Amino acid sequence: MLKLFRATAILEGISYLALFAVTMPLKYWAEIPGPNKLVGYAHGFLFIAFIVLTIVVGYQKKWGVKKLLIFGAASLLPFATFYVEAKYLRPEEKSLN
Repeated sequence: MLKLFRATAILEGISYLALFAVTMPLKYWAEIPGPNKLVGYAHGFLFIAFIVLTIVVGYQKKWGVKKLLIFGAASLLPFATFYVEAKYLRPEEKSLN
């Protein structure tokens, strides 16, 4: 489950950046809305998956409220899912091996 959560965190971060750095300018400056819609759907799905996995993995690992709130806030900030993946998830997976 932790590997899936790590992958989701990275993909959610990439989709967030793609949405706001690539497809939003295409939509509003170049009047090309198609990519924004597709990336928006992908980002929405990944965002929800990230939140659900935060709750599931947090419950399994018995994380405290503070850690859950950090992950929740990370889902709203650009680059933050990369940070939590590197700081919290990667070391935890290494400790399992």
